[in-house]
Amino acid sequence: MTIRDRGKLKWAPAAFLPEYTKMLRDLDTDYHRKQKPIIDEFQFEEFDQRICYAMEYNFAVKLTKWVDGFNYEIVGSVHFVDPIHKEVRLKTEDCDVERVKMAEVIAVEVIE
Repeated sequence: MTIRDRGKLKWAPAAFLPEYTKMLRDLDTDYHRKQKPIIDEFQFEEFDQRICYAMEYNFAVKLTKWVDGFNYEIVGSVHFVDPIHKEVRLKTEDCDVERVKMAEVIAVEVIE
């Protein structure tokens, strides 16, 4: 006689408990969050130099930004650097303009 196990299905919440499913989803999201890396002034200066270099020679840039515990990568050419609002405007491949705050940037890579 073999035992028929339902596997992961037995741990799945019932459909009549939406709060429980939301809590499990939030718990999974919180588990994958990362702390923001500490960026010093020298790294910010290096980011600025790379952005200026890419803007001068019209190279593409891959910016990695940290938002609410998750890293996102944006690839595009530098359209405008706004020193007043401290943001970079990138023109992406699908001709959209993305505004990225410099406080969110954790890595800059020039794609030649």
